Amino acid sequence: MLARLSWEQQQALNNLAPVSIKLPAGSNARLDYSQSPPVLAVRLQEMFGCTTTPTIGRGTAVMLHLLSPARRPLQVTQDLESFWQNSYREVQKDMKGRYPKHYWPDNPLEADPGHSLKKRRSD
Repeated sequence: MLARLSWEQQQALNNLAPVSIKLPAGSNARLDYSQSPPVLAVRLQEMFGCTTTPTIGRGTAVMLHLLSPARRPLQVTQDLESFWQNSYREVQKDMKGRYPKHYWPDNPLEADPGHSLKKRRSD
């Protein structure tokens, strides 16, 4: 399909419906357009520091599937700000018990996004 579009049309399509979104950790995550709104499945730790739900096109909020370190769904939301304020504490308690080697900060909005493993101590 893309081969039939001009370069300008391809750029417009990419602006309205990008293939992926850049995450706060710096990596890219693919969007799933098989559902409406499009789904962004990402490990919870990769969204640390992000205060608002990512949007595409003309302000369409994506549906976030926040995943555990084992890539299992923890929460599905279109309101990341509300998740941090309300649901995160319960998820944090549960995940600290299940994944004690992973990073579950008390303030996820000030935490560095990225890999979920705690940094090793240099003793």
